[in-house]
Amino acid sequence: MPNPIKRHKALQPLSREHHGGLLLCWKIREGFKRNIEPVRIKQYALWYWQEHLLPHFEAEENHVFTLLPANDELVIQALAQHQRLKNLFEQPDDNPAHTLALIESELNNHIRFEERVLFNKIQEKATPQQLQWLDNEKLLENPKPDNWEDAFWV
Repeated sequence: MPNPIKRHKALQPLSREHHGGLLLCWKIREGFKRNIEPVRIKQYALWYWQEHLLPHFEAEENHVFTLLPANDELVIQALAQHQRLKNLFEQPDDNPAHTLALIESELNNHIRFEERVLFNKIQEKATPQQLQWLDNEKLLENPKPDNWEDAFWV
């Protein structure tokens, strides 16, 4: 098993949010296991998208990704993944079970890519001044609670 990654304090709030995104993936899987109506799961996923993931993506795109050149292949890959996930969450949907399965898979893979690859490169390439600037931005300092009442996953 690999050693845990030592995350710079400026990126720690985003890493904590990544944990929440992985929890969303788990809740989708649990909903499927419990034969919950996909529309119920999708309602939660859409709420989570609006309240948590969308602000998270915006923080990454407007602050974190700017620490690398715009033409960096990892930044381009992350932006493409963000767009794909945005499309999955926001496009009209006549097959919520299929869309949820795609969201679960793609979000899980995206978070693992950012944590294992992209954030490591950012920590390696960013200057101490850039990381201090990012820390001063206080990204996601006061995250919203996950207070959805329909806890279909329990």
